[in-house]
Amino acid sequence: MKLRRLTRSHSGRIVLAAVPVAIAASVLMGGVAQGAVPVSFSVSGSQFQIGASKLEGTGFSQYAGVATDTAGKDHQAAIANITSATLSDLCQSVVTDTPLGKMGVLITAGGGGKPASASDLQIGMTDLKGDSSFTNIRIGVDASTVKTDAKGQAGDFAQDADGISISNLQQTAWSTQASVFTLTGMHLELTDGKTCF
Repeated sequence: MKLRRLTRSHSGRIVLAAVPVAIAASVLMGGVAQGAVPVSFSVSGSQFQIGASKLEGTGFSQYAGVATDTAGKDHQAAIANITSATLSDLCQSVVTDTPLGKMGVLITAGGGGKPASASDLQIGMTDLKGDSSFTNIRIGVDASTVKTDAKGQAGDFAQDADGISISNLQQTAWSTQASVFTLTGMHLELTDGKTCF
């Protein structure tokens, strides 16, 4: 699945007040255990879960958008951007049905006081839970005027903030992309369907 026309939306769409974190899946699924690498990753055909004990970030915005799957079907999504973030106790899980039953990939990183970090994140998500706080938040701004480099469509509802913090994060997303990830202590395992939450 890829994010297509991220600025596209329809009037009356309800926008999720969501925060990006799923971006860690891109590097992890690419098999990069540590170090900083450029990434561009999308999930095709299924959503995935991301959990983290703590996300700290700067440069946040969020507005409505569309994620398109390989069959050409559009899925409404909350598009969230964050300029720079750290993620503690990161967990990412994907579960797929196979002829042998359910198979999952479970990945962890950023533990032991050495959080993962990412920059220039963009996520197309459908659900987020956690305890959050924002610095200098603006709610109800025009999506084309948010403070981040990535912007939405003129006339659409958006919000932005200088800083964001979220604890006990649980997120479900269609797609993510980022420019750089730095991961520490990555562990990948195949499971029979175990998820992050």
